[in-house]
Amino acid sequence: MTSNNLWVNIQMSHEENREMFQQVCKELKSEGWKAAYTRIAVNMCKNNIDNIKGRVLLQVYPNQAYDTEAVLASARAYAAEFKRVGISQDRYCIKIPSTGPALNACPILKKEGIRTLGTALFGLPQAIAASQAECLYISPYFNEVKAHDDLKLWPNVEDPATQHTMSGRTMQILETYNRLYEETGKEQPFLKQASFITAKEAMAAGEHGCHSATISPAVLDELASLQYDGSKQPGEGKPKQAGVYAGYKTPERLIKVSKIDPLSAVKIDGELASTDIDYLANNGAELQKAIEADPVTKQRLDDALTLFTGGLLESKAKIEKAFAEV
Repeated sequence: MTSNNLWVNIQMSHEENREMFQQVCKELKSEGWKAAYTRIAVNMCKNNIDNIKGRVLLQVYPNQAYDTEAVLASARAYAAEFKRVGISQDRYCIKIPSTGPALNACPILKKEGIRTLGTALFGLPQAIAASQAECLYISPYFNEVKAHDDLKLWPNVEDPATQHTMSGRTMQILETYNRLYEETGKEQPFLKQASFITAKEAMAAGEHGCHSATISPAVLDELASLQYDGSKQPGEGKPKQAGVYAGYKTPERLIKVSKIDPLSAVKIDGELASTDIDYLANNGAELQKAIEADPVTKQRLDDALTLFTGGLLESKAKIEKAFAEV
């Protein structure tokens, strides 16, 4: 069960959470809004965890994405609340924005048994950094967050697996992780792709080889309404491979996709982001340099952090209003 600061904010106002929300605000008024926010978010996970097989996910404060210590504090606060409600570490994961300072928190958290997901990820350097940070998952965004409200920014193509502007970067990440696995034997992050606008984009992620997907209620409804046609599914009849990266091969139809990057300001000449660079060194200085050098990643990362911060601040206002009433 995924979430972010927007989804937490929306669910915080849901009628079925009203009593729990008010009770938490009453209990934690003296501890401040962050303590209440953390408990409310974890309680919502607790209410749903018996409905799922995997992990519940919560996101650290997006307005502190460039402060390693703040990211650690937020993740540890979630961990303490998960422990309080009896959710073990193998049933949750903390979403960390893919900035240098934030990803530097991930190896520290892993040593404490807290697994992480690199979110707000838009390019290969961020993905390599997330691998170096020992994230369990990454979530590359198929569409930029603004495209959901402004469809002029959306690449509405017939065949997203080959034609979408983000498909090249998705395949670059998968192929790079496969190479790293083969060279080092070290497990690489699972790809949990996000930010789909249509069902066929979600299906494209499956064709690419992504391991799971974040699918919104609207896209789930669209998928549910479609008639299945096996003749149009590239994976029809193929068993799911047991290993994630062991034996991974780029599907024949997609071999050319990773050789083109419509989002890049420079032409691909065979030189992609180097896996020899330590993107986490010096508080993520090399990752920040790579982000600054890619206008698309820089803008989309900023937009995502701004959007999520807006949801967080709305939640803060709701909690503080409740504090004043109890």
